[in-house]
Amino acid sequence: MKGVPKADRPCILTMHDIGLNHKTCWDMLFSHEDMAEIMQHFAVCHVDAPGQHEGYPCMFDLRLKSVIGMGIGAGSYILTRFALDYPNMMEGLMLLNINPCAEGWMDWAAHKISGWTHAMPDMIISHLFGKEEIHHNQDLIGTYRHHILNDMNQFNLQLFVKSYESRRDLEIERPVPGSNVRTLKCPSLLVVGDSSPAVEAVVECNTKLDPTKTTLLKVKARGLIIPLLVFSSLQPGKLTEAFKYFIQGMGYMPSASMTRLVRSRTASGSSVTSFDGNRSRSHTSEGNRSRSHTNEGSRSRSHTADNQRGRSHTGGSMDGTANSNVDQAAPKSTEVSC
Repeated sequence: MKGVPKADRPCILTMHDIGLNHKTCWDMLFSHEDMAEIMQHFAVCHVDAPGQHEGYPCMFDLRLKSVIGMGIGAGSYILTRFALDYPNMMEGLMLLNINPCAEGWMDWAAHKISGWTHAMPDMIISHLFGKEEIHHNQDLIGTYRHHILNDMNQFNLQLFVKSYESRRDLEIERPVPGSNVRTLKCPSLLVVGDSSPAVEAVVECNTKLDPTKTTLLKVKARGLIIPLLVFSSLQPGKLTEAFKYFIQGMGYMPSASMTRLVRSRTASGSSVTSFDGNRSRSHTSEGNRSRSHTNEGSRSRSHTADNQRGRSHTGGSMDGTANSNVDQAAPKSTEVSC
């Protein structure tokens, strides 16, 4: 924007052609002396298409050697695809409400039909929240509806939704010894609320990943989607503790305190369960499990040595080294009550 818009006259708005941006397209014209006189009377707004600025960076231009990804919904899908294409750059992934599958024909038809009878906010709300949350938490739903209607560019939002609905299947497979399948190479923490509309997709994704590098965390909170805007109402401390534990499993932050999640685990055996039968028995019947979780000193020391990082990667789960005696081929699933 050049100049200050005046209430009694319009603003000059420019838009460039393909292969150009506002500088390469308009600088010569607006630098001319005759144009300077015009600009004394009008403000000028130059619009560049997304990513068309000069020197606009790509991921490699940001000079990030490696990253730990955190995504939700469409963001989880995008980061997972990035990790599949560039495995050396992704050290770990925390994926909330990940759906690795392309939209099915039934889902596509349902969205098309609902699109005829419902506005965009209703479609977004049904994507983010479960039916129970929609019916029982009107204040939260109202806050999001207001945000979608008043803070978002509706046309851009519609394009984003259309792009996500047209996503391709990630085509990931659970690796078996001797195979070379398409799968995530980095430790992954999958998070979903137990009544979230994405719970089935997340559980399916868990079955397609390497069980020695993947943890499924189901949080018992009605309609949980864990967006940043409502963290405070969903006890973010538990998710933060889970993320700390995940990072420690990768060999980082060995001395970080883990009090909140540990207390919730040791105080109530029913708050932590497993989807796998063997894992469930190991969680409920092994007396040394609680002791291994409460003994923070010994667990922290197990992560301090740099030469342990390689082994930590293979055990990036909510159970960490405390359950190293459990069969690593079993899926790691943890349920935490909020």
